[in-house]
Amino acid sequence: MANEKQSFFSHQTLEKNIGLMIVCSIIVVLFAGLVQIVPLFFQHSLTKPTAGVEPYDPLRLMGRDLYIREGCVGCHSQQIRMLRAEVQRYGSYSLAGESVFDRPFLWGSKRTGPDLARVGERYSDEWHRVHLRNPRSVVPESNMPGYPWLAQRQLTDTDIKDRMHALRILGVPYTDAQIESAPAALKGKTEEDAMIAYLQGLGTGVRKAAQAAQTSPSSAGAK
Repeated sequence: MANEKQSFFSHQTLEKNIGLMIVCSIIVVLFAGLVQIVPLFFQHSLTKPTAGVEPYDPLRLMGRDLYIREGCVGCHSQQIRMLRAEVQRYGSYSLAGESVFDRPFLWGSKRTGPDLARVGERYSDEWHRVHLRNPRSVVPESNMPGYPWLAQRQLTDTDIKDRMHALRILGVPYTDAQIESAPAALKGKTEEDAMIAYLQGLGTGVRKAAQAAQTSPSSAGAK
């Protein structure tokens, strides 16, 4: 038995040939990834927007880009897990359908600051202005840096139409009219205005849709 010729496809051959092992490992990982990922494209709960979720308007879209530019996603997540403590603190847990218009998604994984998935309309615009300029003036224990320059920069040369065209190619249902009117919606606005508009919209669509469903005549009759 010991003198029998070893098959090329034996496990021992794989263990002794590091190059072959790397290639086979990559194939296994790719296959496993396809098995897990491809079916998700056919689940409507993951590919269709959740009730209340709509594409970003021009001001919020610019605010989202500024949120990425300033690195906010490095300290704030936008995903609430299905854990009792998280739901009690932040609100209803996040759904995949909330992120169908996000390119790229901003779920994040680090929480130096609180999760922002449901922060929309919890504070006034003025609170956000003060907080962005000097966080410790409203939250003394905060270690967040200030962003006073946002109030001084106008939204100019944003290429907003090109941005919206690109997102439409990726599946966001912007109309020609919405794209053409986008520059006018940004006229006279600052980067701070855009950032606040983005923050004030986070989670509001889902929350309002849930409230409307609870107060609708059909739900009242069911009770």
